[in-house]
Parts: sequence; structure tokens; C-alpha cells
Amino acid sequence: MKRLVLNQHDKKLTGLCAGLADYFEVDATIVRLIVMVVALTTWVVPGILVYFIASSITPKEGEVK
Repeated sequence: MKRLVLNQHDKKLTGLCAGLADYFEVDATIVRLIVMVVALTTWVVPGILVYFIASSITPKEGEVK
């Protein structure tokens, strides 16, 4: 079964975007661009807040069995 985890190998900040890219089998750069556009269109603070909340509840790679 496929699970969403924070990617520790291709991370820039927390590994959330790289983990999403692995989960959806797309390039991490595309996911990072989408996250940036969402953050900028939501006046930055809500987008960043959601990003860090999602990062804090998503398990790290290797913690999931």
C-alpha cells in the first residue's frame, strides 16, 4: 500500500513536496511550484500555515511500516 511520507532524500525544507511528488509520481519541482502559487494566492500566511501543519502530521520516511 502506498503511503504519503516526508521524503528525507530530496527535501528542501521539510520534505513534504518531495513526498507528495513521490506519492503522485510527478516531478518534485512541479509540486514545489504549485505549493508556491497556492501560498502566494492565499496571501502567504494561510498557505505556509497549512504547509507546516501538514508537515508536522505527516510521518517521516522510515517511520512508517
